[in-house]
Amino acid sequence: MEIVTFGTHPVIDLAIDGADEIEHGTLNLIKGLGGALLREKIVVAAAKRMVVVADDRKMVHRLGEHTPVPVEVSPFGWESAAHQLGQLGARVTPRRSAQGQLFVTDGGNMILDCALGPIEDPAATEQAIRAIVGVFECGLFIGRSSLALVAGQGGVVRYEVS
Repeated sequence: MEIVTFGTHPVIDLAIDGADEIEHGTLNLIKGLGGALLREKIVVAAAKRMVVVADDRKMVHRLGEHTPVPVEVSPFGWESAAHQLGQLGARVTPRRSAQGQLFVTDGGNMILDCALGPIEDPAATEQAIRAIVGVFECGLFIGRSSLALVAGQGGVVRYEVS
């Protein structure tokens, strides 16, 4: 198997990944609870198509029902970004490692977990979060998935958006 980079393959045909929440009807997602948020979004943005694989516990009527939105921020000034996220209505918690230290991503950044409750307008929320200086990316993946394969008691259900 050959390992390639975005330098040689800036566009990829297919990204396959899980999700923390999948919104019924839209296939909008919350991703990033695993901590590789910015990298996941870079891969998905480079893909012609994204397929989500998850179990039926991840399906929600509105994003944010059960899962906070992860926001990757600069370690410098993260407190200011946290304050501004709070002004958007988020209950902000800096992510910590199992040892209690502030969590550091592969890119050397921090993650702020933002509990927003059910999100009425995920696209507008994503834009508002990304407009905050010091925010690199957020875990709202809006309009990026066209197919979800969701496993449950009755088998696998295929959800698609045209």
